[in-house]
Order: sequence, then structure tokens, then C-alpha cells
Amino acid sequence: MIDTNALFDLQGRTAIVTGGAGILGTHFCEALAACGANVVIADRDAKAAESLAAKLPGRPLAFAIDLAKEEEIAAMAKAVQARYGCIDILHNNAATKTSDLERYFDPVEKYDMNIWSEVMRVNIDAMFMTAKHIGAAMARQGRGSIIQTASIYGVMAPDQRIYKGSEYLGHEINTPAVYSASKAAVVGFTRYLATYWAASGVRVNALTPGGVESGQNETFKQNYGSRVPLGRMARATEMIGALIFLASDASSYVTGQNIIVDGGLSVW
Repeated sequence: MIDTNALFDLQGRTAIVTGGAGILGTHFCEALAACGANVVIADRDAKAAESLAAKLPGRPLAFAIDLAKEEEIAAMAKAVQARYGCIDILHNNAATKTSDLERYFDPVEKYDMNIWSEVMRVNIDAMFMTAKHIGAAMARQGRGSIIQTASIYGVMAPDQRIYKGSEYLGHEINTPAVYSASKAAVVGFTRYLATYWAASGVRVNALTPGGVESGQNETFKQNYGSRVPLGRMARATEMIGALIFLASDASSYVTGQNIIVDGGLSVW
């Protein structure tokens, strides 16, 4: 008889989650820890990371880091290996809307290249640098699972009609071109790494969430939900099942894939 519980057991494994103290990251860290992993919460917000670490079981670690700086990523890789002995799971999850939401949501015709570069530096450059250092360590040890958070708007275009009257934390919103471009890059980068490190026993997959409730006004929620076969936005907790599947032995023969969790939006 197959022990299905054992397939999802992460007991004793070490997992790094970038952006681990964020909206989705918090739930991802909690889920990995609940399955037995020692979770490293890598986040720029040191206080939030430490607060989360204090609540998790196992041997969690809060690691304050600026992912735009490669030297800090390299230092994290060394520190985590020294503390736990190895790194089994990397969830490349961090992304940014920048500190200037007004300019982040500017239309294409007015978009500032400094904002574009800032987003790309975190959403794809930092993902590359993190994979470079952590993935290399996994390749040397002959095993590992890398999960990279993409987005539904990295695989399909946003419906511009849903943004009329829509707000996020009090700001008029859209989906900026830089967001779509950076998340599409995540999918391509994931496929590349999946073949690059396959012979070393390292699996690499993308996790693509559909729209998740996280501060949008009711107008946006209704507009978005009307486009989704299941009729609503996602809850953050609905992403964790796919993550645990990709992180665990349950997906031991899965690599180079993009697992889309979008309520059916992309099948239209």
C-alpha cells in the first residue's frame, strides 16, 4: 500500500522562501513548516520575518535580505547551508510593486524606466541571482526542488475592461506592462533551469496564481470574478496545495512545468 501522507512529508528538509513575510509568502511559510520543513523566511522586512518565525514549528530562521544585492544572496546561501547542512527547497517567490504605487500603475505611454528597472531587478534579476547561488548548491548535493512564483498575467493578457472603478489600497489600478513582462520571464526562466539542472537531480517548476484577494475594492473583485469560471478571486490559502505538491516527493517526476491555480480563468 502506498503511503500517500509520506509523499507530502517534508520532515527535516530545509526550505527558503523569498518574500516569505509577504501576503502569499506568509501562507507558504506556514504550510511548509506544517509539513515538517525548517523554513528560512527571506524578506526585506526583518521585523515581519522575525514575527512569523516566532510562530512556526521546527527550526525556522528569519533572514533579513535585500534581494537586489547579489552579495546578500550569496551570504544567505552560505549561512543556511552552515546552519542546516543542506538546502532542499527554494521557493523563489519575491516580487515588488515598488514604494511608489502611483507610478507603478502608470500607463505604458508614461511609464518611467527607473520604475521598470526597479521591478525587473526584483521580479526576475533577483530570481536569477537566487537560483544561481541556491540552485548551484542543490546541484552539488544532487537533489532539490525550486519553485518560482509567476502570475496569470505572465501567460495571458489582462482584460483592460475590468479596471474601470477598480482600486488597490486606495489607488486606481491596472496591470502594468512591466508586471506581465517580468512574470512571463519567470516561466521561460523556469523551463530553462529545469533542463539545465535535470541531470543533477534538481527539479524546477513555476507556480502561477490567478488573482488573489489582497486589498482590492469590491468593484475589482466583482469585475475580476465575473471573468473566472469559478466566479470569484482566489484566497491566498488556495495556493499552498500546489506549492506543497511541487516541494515534496509527490512531484518527484515533475519538472519544467507551470502549475496554474486560477479558478479556470486561462481556459476561456
